[in-house]
Amino acid sequence: MSEIPTSRLPLLALALATFGIGTTEFVIMGLLPDVSADLKVPIPEAGLLVTAYALSVAFGSPFLAIATARMNRRGALLLLMGVFILGNVLCALAPSYSLLMAARIVCALCHGAFFGLGTVVAAALVPHEKRTQAIAMMFGGLALANVLGVPFGTALGNAFGWRQTFWAVVAIGFVASFALYAWLPRDVPTPPMRLIQEARSLGSTQVLLAMVISVLASASLFGVLTYITPILENVTRLTAGSVTLMLLLFGVGLTLGNLLGGRLGDWRLMPSLIGILVLLAPLLALFTMTSRAVIPAAATIFCWGLLAFALISPLQMRVVNEAAGAPSLASTLNQGAFNLGNATGAWLGDVGLTHGLPYDQLPWIGAALAAVALLFTIISYTRAQAKIPSPST
Repeated sequence: MSEIPTSRLPLLALALATFGIGTTEFVIMGLLPDVSADLKVPIPEAGLLVTAYALSVAFGSPFLAIATARMNRRGALLLLMGVFILGNVLCALAPSYSLLMAARIVCALCHGAFFGLGTVVAAALVPHEKRTQAIAMMFGGLALANVLGVPFGTALGNAFGWRQTFWAVVAIGFVASFALYAWLPRDVPTPPMRLIQEARSLGSTQVLLAMVISVLASASLFGVLTYITPILENVTRLTAGSVTLMLLLFGVGLTLGNLLGGRLGDWRLMPSLIGILVLLAPLLALFTMTSRAVIPAAATIFCWGLLAFALISPLQMRVVNEAAGAPSLASTLNQGAFNLGNATGAWLGDVGLTHGLPYDQLPWIGAALAAVALLFTIISYTRAQAKIPSPST
């Protein structure tokens, strides 16, 4: 049995951490009925635990990123994992809905800051030409959280109580912390933070365009994914067990897409983003028809997961490249952009359904958002190409 190369151990430690963070973010969706019954709140109110988490990542994480900016990066990541563990302990112990909400916000605060700082550390650990693949390996933990962490966490919560799921996440947090402590280099460089310089860097047109694209790409995903179960049950006519298998297939697509995105980003980042979005928009439009039969729906869902997650690491790398003066803070803000997109997409889907849009037509929302993301990506690429000086004749 071959051993893991030593150079990959720090990336594996980061992936373990993102696996735990991704699990605690998304598993609450499968536990909402149990949480609702135990804490005696309506399911719609319990659903605010999801929204509050996303908004806390979007608007709270940057403050934590600033607070840890002057720390040694290894020490900062370990501190953020400590906050993560504490937040999940509080979730497991929360005696009331309000305290559970507060605990979820604590977990969310470290989410964006960890992903933001972890992105910069991952890129610094490898040669320049493999930086996007390194980021993709770290984000692989997030993809696996959807494939393994969420279904197993939901099953554990349904069998033994929702609190046990959070205790399991606490255990994952400790394992990830030990891995980070053992495998992360102690001398990851930490440039001094200059807020005025960083604010200027964050205000550049290309950084803002990259974050807008992240919001739109995430909204395109969650505008449909949030309602994928009722789509599969009411349009494709699948049973609950078959829906689970379909979501597992989607998760496999996410995982493979993450690997694909890392390689494409290191090859040709912006052309790859354009190519993925060129395929994604019509694929979601096609889902309005393929969702009516099992085999076409399965093929579409797999390809959708592949393309949707192939965008993540290149978009994160784009922000790091364009915000060279503030990579950690920009990367954290981009995580906030992804989460803002999560909430926006779910809200747009709700608006569509409220105004009578049938489930089989809901993917048009995702297709439209992907098309707008494509437009902004082309604008960003065109502006960047215009600034490249022509070779002298």
